Amino acid sequence: MISFVKKFAIASTLALTACSVFASDPIKIGSVLSVTGPAGYLGDPELKTLQMMIEDINKKGGVIGRPLELVFYDDGSDANKANGFGKRLIDDDKVDILVGGTTTGATMSIVPLVEKAGIPFISLAGAVVVIEPVKKFVFKTPHTDRMAAEKVFEDMKKRGITKVALLSETSGFGQSGRKETEGVAGKYGITLVANETYGPKDTDMGPQLTKIRNTPGVEAVFIFGLGQGPAIATKGYKQLGITLPLYHAHGVASDEFIKLAGPAAEGVRLPTSALLAPDKLAANDPQKAMAEGYTKAFMAKYKIDVSAFGGYAYDGLSLAVDAIKRAGSTDKAKVRDALEATKGFVGTGGIFNMSATDHMGLDLSAFRMFEIKNGDWVPLSK
Repeated sequence: MISFVKKFAIASTLALTACSVFASDPIKIGSVLSVTGPAGYLGDPELKTLQMMIEDINKKGGVIGRPLELVFYDDGSDANKANGFGKRLIDDDKVDILVGGTTTGATMSIVPLVEKAGIPFISLAGAVVVIEPVKKFVFKTPHTDRMAAEKVFEDMKKRGITKVALLSETSGFGQSGRKETEGVAGKYGITLVANETYGPKDTDMGPQLTKIRNTPGVEAVFIFGLGQGPAIATKGYKQLGITLPLYHAHGVASDEFIKLAGPAAEGVRLPTSALLAPDKLAANDPQKAMAEGYTKAFMAKYKIDVSAFGGYAYDGLSLAVDAIKRAGSTDKAKVRDALEATKGFVGTGGIFNMSATDHMGLDLSAFRMFEIKNGDWVPLSK
C-alpha cells in the first residue's frame, strides 16, 4: 500500500514536471477520496480517473493556458479524516476547486468548510442531502438516493410488486437512502413490510435477512448501501435460500460487486448510469461516443473495467474544466456561477442541466435499470 506521504510526493512530482512546460502557475484541483477502507472500490477508480484525465489534459495544453495539478488525500473511508483533509486543501494547499468526497459522510464533513471559504466543490457522493437544500458552492455528479428508490420502485411496479423489505446501511448514504425510500414508497403503491439496518463494517447480515425471510407477505427485497456490505448481504441472501427478487441501489454499480458477491449476484437489479454498457447504447444515443471514449482510455491505461464511480469523477472534473473555461479564470465566484449555469453537458451519468435550484442537473431519465446475468450487466428496456 502506498503511504499518504508517498502518494502526495508522487502527485507533486508529476505536477512539477507538467508545470515545467507551462509559463503560468497550475490550477490546483483538490480531492479527498476513499481510496482505501470499506469504500475503497469506489474511491480507487475515482482517483485513477482523475489522474488519467489530468495527465491527458496537460499533454493537450492544460486549461486556459495553465496546467492542472491534482492534490489529493485518502480518507480511508473515514468521514472525520475527510474533514481534516478538507481543511488542509483549503488552508494549506490553496486549491482552486474541489472534486471528490467519495461518500456522503465525507462530503457532508467538507461542506461547511467550502461554504465558509467560498470554494466550488463537486461531490462524488450519492445522497440527496448533498444538494438539498441547495448550498451555494456545492454541486454533485451522481444520481441521488431518492432517484435510486424511485427507479427501483418503477421497475417493481411493472412486475406487480407491492410489498417490499428494505435492508439499509447505517452510513450517511444508507441512512439518507432509507429516509428517501420511505418517503417515495407510497407514491408507487409500495408498502415496506420490513425495515432492517446493518453497520458499514458488519460481516454478517444473517439475523436481519432471517427476519426478512420470516416476514409474511414480502415480495421483493431492496438493499441500500455501498462498498463491501451489499455484497456480503447478497451472499447471505442466497445462503439463506431466499428466492425473492433482489434489488440494490447504485452504490454497487461496479464489476467489483459482482466479483465480491459471486454467483449470488445473478438476477440482481439496480439503477445506474449508461457507462456500464456503452456498447449496448443506440448509435444515436448522445452519451455513446463519450462513454465509449472514456471506457477505452481507462481500460487501456489500467487494464481493469470501468465503474460508475470512476464515471462520477470523470463527470466531476469535466464539469470543473468546462466551468473554468467558460469563466475564463479560476476566480472562485465566477467558476461557481459557471457551474450553476451548466446546460446540455453530456457526461457519463447523463446530460447535466443545472440551475440555481438544482446543483446536480440530472432527472430520472438519466438513470437506467440493469440486471446481472451470467456475471455481466444487461440493460433492461426503458
